[in-house]
Amino acid sequence: MSGVHKYPTISFRISPREREEIEAKILASGLSKKDYFVRSCIYNRVCVVGKKELVYQLVEELKIMQTNIREVTEQFEKTEIDLTPEGLEDMRNDCLDMLKAILWVLEGAKYLWQGSTNGEEKSPDSGNC
Repeated sequence: MSGVHKYPTISFRISPREREEIEAKILASGLSKKDYFVRSCIYNRVCVVGKKELVYQLVEELKIMQTNIREVTEQFEKTEIDLTPEGLEDMRNDCLDMLKAILWVLEGAKYLWQGSTNGEEKSPDSGNC
């Protein structure tokens, strides 16, 4: 029975800008798209507990951002700007999306450094997320 799926498909339309923001959050979460959407829809919030691999991935994204920002800064200093206004806007949006996603992940993981009032740390499974 080719082409028959066991479970129904859910779909919706979004703007290109919304897609970029969602893609950045999915990347920062370390989850698959399916898992991200399911958790987001069911729990109305996605709580991510960082793993070493996720942290390395975020560091790599930040390195790319650093390189891009350094190149643009050098161009501004020399007043020889190679970027088109659209290219600069795309870079700005990419950086902004990733920074928002990283802040979002850190907000969900703040239980790691903010203990409860009685001094005990709460895990995500304890109702913290």
